[in-house]
Amino acid sequence: MEHVPPPAEELALLDRELSQLDARRAHLLTRRAWLVGALEPQAPNAARWSTPPVGHGWAPGQPWGSTPRAAKPSTPHSAQNVLLALGGLLLTVAAVAFTLVSWGSMGIGGRSAVLALVTLAALAAPVVLLRRKLAATAEALAALALVLTLLDVYAVHAVAAPDADGLTFTAVASAVLAALWAAYGLALDKLRLPLPAAVFFVQWPLLLGAWAAGAPAIVVGWAVLVTAVVDGAIALWGKGLGVRVTAGIGMAVMGSASLLTGLGESLTADGPLGAVLPGTLLLTAAVAALAGAWRAPNGYAQAGGVVAGLAAVTAVGGVLRTAVPGTWNVPVYLLCGLALLPVVRARLPRSAGRGVLAAAGVVVAGALLWALPPVAAVLLGPVELVAEVWAGAPDGFRGALGESMRWSGTAAAPVVLAVVAGLLGAAYRWWPSLVRVAAPLVTPGAKARGAAGAGALALGWGTPLLALATLGAPYQVAVAVETVLVAGLLLVAVRGAERGTGDAGTAEGDGAEAGAAGGGRSAVTVTALVGAVGGAVSVGLLSLASEAATYAVFGALTVLFAGAALRARAVVEQAVFAVAAVVWGTVLTGCAARSLELAPHQAAPLLLVVPAVTVLLGARLRLHPVASPVELTGALGALVAVGLAVPQAPFLALVLALCGVLAAGAAVRPERRPAAGYVAAVLFVAATWVRLAASEVSAPEAYTLPVTVPALVVGVLRRRKDPEASSWTAYGPGLAATLLPSLAVAWTDPDWLRPLLLGVAALVITLLGARYRLQALLLLGGAVLALDTLHELAPYVVQVAGALPRWLPPALAGLLLLAVGATYEQRLRDARRLKDLLGRMR
Repeated sequence: MEHVPPPAEELALLDRELSQLDARRAHLLTRRAWLVGALEPQAPNAARWSTPPVGHGWAPGQPWGSTPRAAKPSTPHSAQNVLLALGGLLLTVAAVAFTLVSWGSMGIGGRSAVLALVTLAALAAPVVLLRRKLAATAEALAALALVLTLLDVYAVHAVAAPDADGLTFTAVASAVLAALWAAYGLALDKLRLPLPAAVFFVQWPLLLGAWAAGAPAIVVGWAVLVTAVVDGAIALWGKGLGVRVTAGIGMAVMGSASLLTGLGESLTADGPLGAVLPGTLLLTAAVAALAGAWRAPNGYAQAGGVVAGLAAVTAVGGVLRTAVPGTWNVPVYLLCGLALLPVVRARLPRSAGRGVLAAAGVVVAGALLWALPPVAAVLLGPVELVAEVWAGAPDGFRGALGESMRWSGTAAAPVVLAVVAGLLGAAYRWWPSLVRVAAPLVTPGAKARGAAGAGALALGWGTPLLALATLGAPYQVAVAVETVLVAGLLLVAVRGAERGTGDAGTAEGDGAEAGAAGGGRSAVTVTALVGAVGGAVSVGLLSLASEAATYAVFGALTVLFAGAALRARAVVEQAVFAVAAVVWGTVLTGCAARSLELAPHQAAPLLLVVPAVTVLLGARLRLHPVASPVELTGALGALVAVGLAVPQAPFLALVLALCGVLAAGAAVRPERRPAAGYVAAVLFVAATWVRLAASEVSAPEAYTLPVTVPALVVGVLRRRKDPEASSWTAYGPGLAATLLPSLAVAWTDPDWLRPLLLGVAALVITLLGARYRLQALLLLGGAVLALDTLHELAPYVVQVAGALPRWLPPALAGLLLLAVGATYEQRLRDARRLKDLLGRMR
């Protein structure tokens, strides 16, 4: 009977057989490819046979596939093109040299005959060459003929019409050359050069003709506009890519020149009648651009729509602006730009309509850019008051903003902001209807609605501030209004946080509209949050001019932000509001210290009131996510207090001790104990050192040992009760309280007794730490012992180093590096073992 293996074994056998078959097939295919290459005809000087591939048992030599390839020869066409280009270039140089250098050595008949004969020959040669299918040679001779026609024009001007005006002659010659090369290109449609050359010559007749006639700028603008229209027609209906590209470049250049000419004339017009002519030019350009956009591909159609919209706004706005004062020109153009918005209902191609809408957006953006610098001046101007705190209330709002802005020219800026804010607000409020109306052209999503709402809120906030500055409102009114605006922004932010991600009252219709509402609400909430904080900083700086205003503003801000933190539901908003309230409260305590005429170091203890409140608040909040940001902000306030107390050591010791008390109070809570406990110990020890240094104590052990001994006893009791307790918590503060001040004094003590006693004590502590595996004793004792030994041996080391040759220290350093490098892996293992050993200690 035939043995049938188990399925798993049979599957393995099949896989091995298939793998061997695949390898054999690849082997045979490679051999076949080599044989086919060996049988192909080779170059005369090449060897008939090459070494077959190895690695599969065929022949010794190089591996398969590694046979060096011969350099790829240049193709006949590329070599031909190079030769033709060089030949045409040499003939062109010869023709130019003949015309410029040898022209005077021949008579008028000979000169004319030579140039005419050569030009006709160059023009006729491509006909014969194209019949023989020598297209590249024909293109080279056509290029030579092009240069020769230019030389003919120069020759005619120099001989037949030397007195003719240069611009007029060039205009006529350009027209003749354009017609000649257009006819030539249409007759020989296989040549690629003549028609683009004709398009190039088309650019100059009207422009140079108007220039030669001394026409005014508006006539020159019409000339280049007509040229641009011709270029556009050629770009749309021209034959060949080169023709269309050349015409497109000409259209862009000439159209830009026409638009710039019309814009310049419109802006410099003195009255409505003077602005009509450039307006007509711009409107004609708009119509032409829109007509081209109607038939152009998508990308070009959108660009044409943009050009048409901007040209129309410039034309109409240029006429209307002459009827209003100069400061109101921007609102006029803004209203003209907004008049483009009904294009969404016009029957325009989709891309062209998008371009017109984009033009309206460009106009609105330009108006905002004009209006935003005064808003920045309003928000950032009060920074100058930091250098003159409580110098007295200025005469008006402008007086508190400095002299960086000329407010007489910004009367229309609040109107621009208000119009755009109202437009964005309306779009945000009636978003579903707007989406339905704009659907033929654009399909705005949730982010667009969010951007509209956020923009409306930001601009609506800046409008009254700028209006107050423009109108020169009293200082007190400006402070009150800005504070009310901050309160309004806080209300929006809190309501947005309460509603979460959606606005059910606004979203109507399908799910896409509801999603848009959600996106809008989120953006509005973020904008309100950022605006509230930024506005609070601005009004806080503004209030520094007056003592009463400072207390009123920062008191109101503290209450507003604290109330917002209590009302908000989202964690991020709560944290931001709470942190801001802590900052405003800290500023209030600083203001109280200034009112009491306290020096900075005397004001430091008073600044700790807010950190104390944050510690109590953290105990009340416990595990709430807002607790940590609030306590960290209070800690920053305590750090400011420490910085203020640095110049006076007694006050610094007091502040450090008070900070230690606050840290110890925070360490009572289990979740804060690991971090706050260490901080409290460090602060208490630092306060002790500073106090001893301030009292100029020369024997700090008399004060530190009475603290160290009880602390060590408490540590021993703690370790007996809890053997897993860290040695740093049990013994670290007590040991540091004596060792570190003694070390500081020992480094400045010229006597030998103190360093000796300190070294012995540190050695005993180090040995105890090693014996009982206590990390704090080992590290503290070892560090103090090493530093004390270094201090004692330093003079002798310096003497020995001075006696050694200069080359010896670098040599020893090199040997040390070599030794470390040679045993690098062993040193790493030793370092890891030491780290693990220390990590296992308590």
